[in-house]
Amino acid sequence: MYGNVILAANPGGFILLIALIVIILIVLASCVKVVPQATAMVVERLGGYLTTWEVGIHFKVPILDKVAKRVVLKEQVADFAPQPVITKDNVTMRIDTVVFFQITDPKLYAYGVENPIMAIENLTATTLRNIIGDLELDETLTSRELINTKMRVSLDQATDPWGIKVTRVELKNIIPPAAIQDAMEKQMKAERERREAILRAEGEKKATILVAEGKKESAILDAEAEKQAAILKAEAQKEAMIREAEGQAEAILKVQQANADGIRFIREAGADQAVIQLKSLEALAKVADGQATKIIIPSEIQNLAGLVTAASELAKDK
Repeated sequence: MYGNVILAANPGGFILLIALIVIILIVLASCVKVVPQATAMVVERLGGYLTTWEVGIHFKVPILDKVAKRVVLKEQVADFAPQPVITKDNVTMRIDTVVFFQITDPKLYAYGVENPIMAIENLTATTLRNIIGDLELDETLTSRELINTKMRVSLDQATDPWGIKVTRVELKNIIPPAAIQDAMEKQMKAERERREAILRAEGEKKATILVAEGKKESAILDAEAEKQAAILKAEAQKEAMIREAEGQAEAILKVQQANADGIRFIREAGADQAVIQLKSLEALAKVADGQATKIIIPSEIQNLAGLVTAASELAKDK
């Protein structure tokens, strides 16, 4: 009851007490910090570096300590605007780059340079100019990987005191002047036409070779066919001549066999030499029935004819 009387008598003090309690709670809540994954916080005490908070819950002293910088430890990408550069052969072009980097030391990142991203951009521009200044236009267009490697090494060394590691550098676009682009397009067109002409000539050459090989193969096949046909024809003629000769031989053999059989039959019948000679004469008479114009009669048959004539005359005298 006594406290209630005091509060009723002094309402302003009660409000002040409530306000003080709320402020104390807010200050205490602000002293509790939870650091999420892939994040770090640089803490200062009375304006000087105190520590770096890693992942987890942390407490700071009210009023004395403060979080000076919140640092993201994930890999980051910085896409810079195209920068004008001049090649070794005095060709001006514009190149824009993409830099991949990661913060490895939050303290160095917080205190190493005022504006790290702007510093990396300016360092990238100057490094790119130095590298391109040693290359000609054609080398610049064909040496992207070499330029990327040189820039990454140079930027990584330069940003190491800032707690930054450059992991990768890529040339996003290389934009030469319009006149150079027209000349390159004409050159590319001429190169394509040259390749087309070469391919066409090679195709025609291969076609000609194939046609010639086809004709050669056809001629070989034709010659082989003619040779085979000639061989078959010769074999057929040979076979015909052999069969004809065999037929003639067989006919002669049969005729001789018939003659031999007739003579053997006459001998077996007991005919004398005169009868045999007469049979021979009859055979000659049959031969004379043919187309022969001259017949040669053996002397034995002529003698036989003389004997027949003499025998006829003796028979008349008797």
